[in-house]
Amino acid sequence: MDYSTDDRISFFEKVYAVVSQIPFGRVTSYGAIAAFLGSRQSSRMVGWAMNQSNRSGLNVPAHRVVNRNGQLTGKNHFGHPDLMQKLLEQEGHRIENDTIVNFEGVFWDPAQWLL
Repeated sequence: MDYSTDDRISFFEKVYAVVSQIPFGRVTSYGAIAAFLGSRQSSRMVGWAMNQSNRSGLNVPAHRVVNRNGQLTGKNHFGHPDLMQKLLEQEGHRIENDTIVNFEGVFWDPAQWLL
């Protein structure tokens, strides 16, 4: 499916479709999702989608989406400031100072894995 050109699907729904495919133990960035969807300048909109994902009724692994430096910038939108980190640690990530250690090694680029 070409997520970037299907006008019948809202931007948030496209974001959720991408995020739902992030494998266990991997993470991606707001910018990588925006670029994959053909809207490089929409990283903040991806962030807004993640913020709203708990209201979407979908089981979206929003904890797997971080900023371009591997920082847990969305952690305050998880109901408890430690929940995002705990979810990532359950998937084997080590977090120091709100940043994923070895971010480059666990980064998942949707442009490389989704068609």
